[in-house]
Amino acid sequence: MAEIKFSTKEWARMKIKLQRKYNHLTDEQLQYADGQEEDLINRVMALVNRDREYVVFTFKKALVNLDTNRL
Repeated sequence: MAEIKFSTKEWARMKIKLQRKYNHLTDEQLQYADGQEEDLINRVMALVNRDREYVVFTFKKALVNLDTNRL
């Protein structure tokens, strides 16, 4: 079970931030549907070559600061 939950609307903003940080990520690679956080975490882990804790921390940080461009 994923340690973090977010909506598709929140993910749309978070995805922009993630793509700014990792400019090689595409919209297709970052597709998300409600309730699929676990799949997304695993996919991002492989795409950015980082561990689970880093990816979850990055998502949480993006979620807290949704209104800013910073990640």
